Amino acid sequence: MIIFEKKLNPLKSILSLLFSLFSLFLAITSFAQEAEKQIIIEYSGFLSSKEKTHDGGIVFLRDKKKQIHIVHDGIDMYCDKAILYKDQNFIEAFNNVKMNQGDSIHMNSKYIEYNGKTQLAVAKGKVILREPQSVLTTDTLYFDKLKQQAFYKCGGKVERDTSGVITSTIGKYLVEQSKYQFINKVKLVNPNYTLKTKQLDFYSENGHAYLFGPSTIEGDSNTIYCERGFYDTNKDLGYFVKNSKINYENRVVEGDSLFFDRPRNFASATNNIKVTDTINKSIIRGHYAEVFKDKDSVFITKRAIAITVQENDSLYIHSDTLMVTGPADHRITKAFYNVKIFKSDLSGKSDSVHIDQNSGLTKMINLGRLQSSDAFKRKKKPILWNLGNQMTGDTIHFISEKETKFLDSLIVFNNAFLISKDTLGDGFNQIKGQKLIGLLEENELKNVHIIKNAEVIYYFRNSDNLLEGINKSKSGKIEIEILDNTIEDIKLINDIDGVIYPENEFPKNAKKFKGFSWREDEQPQSVSDLFKDDPPLNLPKIKGLDKPDPFDIIDYEVLNRINKKVNLRTDTKISNQQPTNGKVKPLKKRNIRSNVLKAKNQ
Repeated sequence: MIIFEKKLNPLKSILSLLFSLFSLFLAITSFAQEAEKQIIIEYSGFLSSKEKTHDGGIVFLRDKKKQIHIVHDGIDMYCDKAILYKDQNFIEAFNNVKMNQGDSIHMNSKYIEYNGKTQLAVAKGKVILREPQSVLTTDTLYFDKLKQQAFYKCGGKVERDTSGVITSTIGKYLVEQSKYQFINKVKLVNPNYTLKTKQLDFYSENGHAYLFGPSTIEGDSNTIYCERGFYDTNKDLGYFVKNSKINYENRVVEGDSLFFDRPRNFASATNNIKVTDTINKSIIRGHYAEVFKDKDSVFITKRAIAITVQENDSLYIHSDTLMVTGPADHRITKAFYNVKIFKSDLSGKSDSVHIDQNSGLTKMINLGRLQSSDAFKRKKKPILWNLGNQMTGDTIHFISEKETKFLDSLIVFNNAFLISKDTLGDGFNQIKGQKLIGLLEENELKNVHIIKNAEVIYYFRNSDNLLEGINKSKSGKIEIEILDNTIEDIKLINDIDGVIYPENEFPKNAKKFKGFSWREDEQPQSVSDLFKDDPPLNLPKIKGLDKPDPFDIIDYEVLNRINKKVNLRTDTKISNQQPTNGKVKPLKKRNIRSNVLKAKNQ
């Protein structure tokens, strides 16, 4: 039914009659197509019966009051100019085009073509799609009303206040899920970081982003890399898997999975962890780690091992738990519980180890929570092996040169005990006292000073390695010179009391000092020996993210449906006739101005 708001004057009756007949035809046609809802021109300021296209389209123009209003099955469209192909249920809209779907979709563009049969829309020219949480901008956008999906394939941009700006070559928006999918040159720019990835799934409602393929998140003081990942753009935290790593200013954290909290400057890693100190040339490995950047600290456990990289011979420290703290120029490494040390010419065991990389001081600390009679404490008593020499004491300190990393000196505090095997026999050279000070050259022990309550048992041999006697003495202080791992000279100082025994006269019960314990079987001989006493390792299973099919983002079915629509020949298609200046051409005087037109299906 055609309704006119006021009478047409007699001079316009002929054209009005023609228009009424046309409208009546439209209404009759609609009854024959009850299953297909027709596109309705709800409002138009001008109608031109002369300016039909070669395909039978009718041209509508706006008036000074408002734009043309087009309606179809929940879609409201507004424009300055429209071409309606009624038999094809197809419309083209030009200039300042707006398309709305309820409160969920608001789209602006220069041009839109919409097919009422397939419910497909193609928007071109400065396309802006607004949904409650974000704004999408592109040059050409395909919208499928049936699937509630929109996509672009020639570059686009999505803006979200709390997340930043996302750009990509190809993008897709799923209305019902408030979800975007981006592929090819995907970039998210945020004031705090820049994210680059091959493929990104983004949920605009909660700001959740899923990364697929080689991806980087670069901030002011760190760069994250992964090949699968999740990032909460609202909370600024993420979870990353597959070749994931965080590169800080002077530290690189790698692992099978990484968790990152930017506001806290905190990261944790799980399984096959590697933390590299790029300044101090050290590496820490394990299977769980926590990094606190503001405190310059790293905590690592589960078969933790610290490696100080040296040119020819690295130092390995293994323990249940490792902690590295302090700035790059003053790193402190602390190892706790069942600590083992290995180097080709140095190895040791202790309950705890404290290393100051700036001073080169390493402290091997005894268990303080157990009684001295406890067998476990005796076993855990700090012990150091160097080129055949075994040293024990309540606490052991050794200092390394900062440049060469060679051992310079060592100190054994309280109950110092040095043991080495006699070169040929089955006896043991022994030195004990309250305190031991050792001086080294290129990691080889050269001088030993025993202070307070010093005692020595030493097997004297001549140049032919024949045993000449056994010296058992005590004094206030003992100084020993060692050459080629053999005692060259012994000096007893103050309160000397000693005897040199022929081998056959040396009392059997005097061959070992009280507290003697030869622990050769505990000495680590390789890096793998550091782990031989560890309990079985049970690692958590890392759950990754399934990679979506990248070709699913471009809906080729939609493109085929668009290309196969009831074809409007390209030579007559109004999209090729779009005004370049963005303005509607005025009608010629012979065109008749109509009143507000309402054409509704009855």
